[in-house]
Amino acid sequence: MNVVEMPERQRIKVTVLRRFNPSEVFKKSPVTPVGTLGVCELYKDGQEFIVEKDGKMPEGFCTSAWISIYPNVRALSFGADLPWYKEKGTAVSCCTDGLRPVVFKLERI
Repeated sequence: MNVVEMPERQRIKVTVLRRFNPSEVFKKSPVTPVGTLGVCELYKDGQEFIVEKDGKMPEGFCTSAWISIYPNVRALSFGADLPWYKEKGTAVSCCTDGLRPVVFKLERI
């Protein structure tokens, strides 16, 4: 039986590209928020996080956003490239908050 070795995982830099205000996503919200919603307060535009080789969610990262972007983080960390980007080792992913999404750039480092 042939044994296939797993490639060594690489670190991934996650950069907050942009946080959207609900008014940028919808002219009229499809639901009624309990309170006033603005951009996601957990992040700042330009903020960076490093995913170490162990692949664990960085401290201070939103669990919902992590679940959304993790498939691309994992693929990049194992050396995959996404075929719809010319830049190797790069992806753009978004959290699943439909009213105020946060867009992240992922880069293999």
